[in-house]
Amino acid sequence: NHNKATAMEVDTTFLKSRRGAVKVAEMATLFVAFVCFVVASTPKYIAATVLEFFITSLLLVLYLLKLNKRLTFFFWPLVDVFNSVFATVYFIILSLMAMTTYTVTGMVVGGVVCFLSAGLLCVDSYLLFKSITFNRPRAEAQSTNT
Repeated sequence: NHNKATAMEVDTTFLKSRRGAVKVAEMATLFVAFVCFVVASTPKYIAATVLEFFITSLLLVLYLLKLNKRLTFFFWPLVDVFNSVFATVYFIILSLMAMTTYTVTGMVVGGVVCFLSAGLLCVDSYLLFKSITFNRPRAEAQSTNT
């Protein structure tokens, strides 16, 4: 019985949820911004988009494989909120810098897409923050959040 491997369960309902759709949309906009910045060859913008793409990918995999329920040493929803809030502010600044100091069209398009990504990150943090209970019973937290 101990030799039996534990199967990883994929939570496809997360992908169909509002938060799952927002996470996938975040990744899509971050990838498009990355491509735009690569075309414009702006290393500091490339690094920022790749880093956030990587973090968002890890959080998506964490939720898809339900690892957030197994790895309980962090309060993952709060980690996700902090990431989303920080990234929102960072990408607003980054997109404004890219759009105002552009030298090639790729930087402007990348800046606009980064701004869209910041909007999605803001929506993600709002949806997640609404669902965090902070020591209230879940039923009470859900009734006040609807």
